[in-house]
Amino acid sequence: MRTRHMAFSLQFARFDTSAAHRAVLTRAKVLRWISHALPGAFEITVRIVGQAEGRALNLQFRGKDYATNVLTFDYARSPTVMADLVLCGPVIECEALAQGKTLEAHYAHLLLHGALHAQGYDHETSEADALEMESLEILLLMALGFDCPY
Repeated sequence: MRTRHMAFSLQFARFDTSAAHRAVLTRAKVLRWISHALPGAFEITVRIVGQAEGRALNLQFRGKDYATNVLTFDYARSPTVMADLVLCGPVIECEALAQGKTLEAHYAHLLLHGALHAQGYDHETSEADALEMESLEILLLMALGFDCPY
C-alpha cells in the first residue's frame, strides 16, 4: 500500500502570549487535525503570528486593515494541496474567550477551516457554499472529538 505524501511545517512568531499557544499547538496535534481535513497528498505550512503581522498580511493580500483569525494562501490543489495557513494568535485567543471555547477547540476549527479553503471550499460566494463548508467543518470537528463550533 502506498502512503500519501504529507509535508508539514509549524511556525510560531513571537508575541506576548505565544508560549501559551505553543503549549496548545503541538506539532503532532496540528498535523492530526490538518491531515483529517486533507484526505490526499499535501504540503502545508502553518504559521501562528501576532497582531502586527496578521494585520499587515490581511492588508497586503485582502486590502483589509485589521488582523483576522485565519488567512489561507493556496498555491495548488491537485495532485497535491499546497498552501500556507496563517493564524493570528491574539485574534484567536480573543474569539475563543468571547465564544466560550477553549483555545484548542478554536484553533482546531480554524485550522480545519483554512485546510478546507486550501481545497477550494468557499463560504463567501453563496449561502449554499457557506452551508456546505460549515457542515463539513462540523462533521470533521465532531469526528475529532470537538463540539459543534456554531
